[in-house]
Amino acid sequence: MLSKRIIPTILCRGRQMVKGARFDSWRTVGLAAQAVRIHQMRGVDEIVLLDVAATAEGRGPDLDLVAELAEVCFMPLAVGGGVRTVDDVRALLRSGADKVVIGTAAIELPHLIMECRERIGSQAIVASIDTIDDLGQVYIRSGTMPVGGLFAKQAAQNLVFLGAGELLLTSIAREGTLKGYDLRMIRAVATAVDIPVIAHGGAGTYQDMLEAIEAGADAVAAGALFQFTDSTPQGAAAYLAERGIETRIPEPMEITGDLSDPGLKELVWEEAQKHGAPPVPREVFDMLWDRRGEVSDEEILGLIGRHQ
Repeated sequence: MLSKRIIPTILCRGRQMVKGARFDSWRTVGLAAQAVRIHQMRGVDEIVLLDVAATAEGRGPDLDLVAELAEVCFMPLAVGGGVRTVDDVRALLRSGADKVVIGTAAIELPHLIMECRERIGSQAIVASIDTIDDLGQVYIRSGTMPVGGLFAKQAAQNLVFLGAGELLLTSIAREGTLKGYDLRMIRAVATAVDIPVIAHGGAGTYQDMLEAIEAGADAVAAGALFQFTDSTPQGAAAYLAERGIETRIPEPMEITGDLSDPGLKELVWEEAQKHGAPPVPREVFDMLWDRRGEVSDEEILGLIGRHQ
């Protein structure tokens, strides 16, 4: 069985990270760049960064922000928001994104997905499907406009046919609520397509993630869970591993000692290099070590042996 992915999502309006519920992202909760750095320290599988205001404001993605984030982000970065053309996709990839998330344009301009497949490749294209009700009615433009007669399963099959490489499946009604994923929708879509499905919207516990995977999700994405609770990607990986679900996030290294001891820094670095996979770059390790007050000892030990 392929490893499942645990993916933090960052919603932003320009450079500001925002959060709310049900796509009403009214509250500023920090800077997107800061959130990416924190998740980099935690050693996550990948990150999804979505500019929730770009389409509504009629602008394209912030390429400068993506370029800045790519310099400090050593895991795959998927970026969406305001993508309308193949040139937008290419510009994001040149700026450092590994994948591009296309939502509204994937529905309004279906030829865009086909063009991206032919000119860039499906592996770089994540098509986003947003739904609200139990019927799976598809909405576009940040959940403000229903697409008459189009439901999640049909939309997913259409997008696969056009050339999407992955699907980001979001329940608007559950997004930001911490009340669990829409398992019925996940199951309906996952059984209808043969490409990876990322479940998004509603994760409130690790058990929610397990249930989404059991419903057919290849990856579980979460925003509020990691932002407003004590839950971490490492904790989610451990919980899933205990229940037989393999993830890409490794178990923490077992190094004993007082992390406040200056002499332990080099010892930990040396042990990390023996831990199997190459550690993160030395400059990232140094930054992480210097911020021990902001990041738990467990996360430090778990990250420094992580293969990038």
